[in-house]
Amino acid sequence: MAPSNRCTKAGILADSFGIRCGRMTIKLDDLTGAAIQELLRSHLQSLSAISPPESMHALDLNALRKPEITFWSVWDATQSELLGCGALKELEPQHAEIKSMRTAVKHLRKGVASAVLQYILNEAKRRNYQRLSLETGSSSEFIPARTLYTKFGFTPCGPFADYIEDPNSVFMTRRV
Repeated sequence: MAPSNRCTKAGILADSFGIRCGRMTIKLDDLTGAAIQELLRSHLQSLSAISPPESMHALDLNALRKPEITFWSVWDATQSELLGCGALKELEPQHAEIKSMRTAVKHLRKGVASAVLQYILNEAKRRNYQRLSLETGSSSEFIPARTLYTKFGFTPCGPFADYIEDPNSVFMTRRV
């Protein structure tokens, strides 16, 4: 079957580089490449400009390398240009959290976030998680993210794991 533009089970094809999803390839990433390090630096920098320090929950490179976190990067079809990334953090054997969802600025609105989110949902099912949760911002800059998560079935919830109530955060969850 030819890959589709959506990363459904039917549209995912494995190859030696990673998982092809439409015109994108999603690969497990060890965070050593310059491109992914720059995207994550940019991610932290842009979030720090719009979030107070006590409300910023994005993880740096060292935190993303912890064993409970699996990190993927998204590349173009030729595997030459980084499009985005996302991570999955196991909180408990049946509950995980989505972390570090980011699309490179020049690839916004091209389906990168949808592809990696669908991939993470598929992986959560494969791992037999029962629940998937996330934290995102409450300000207007985060409307596209909240819209995406809602489209994928996430609904607002209270703080989970080590989070506390915060007016700058929106917590969302869904059954897997």
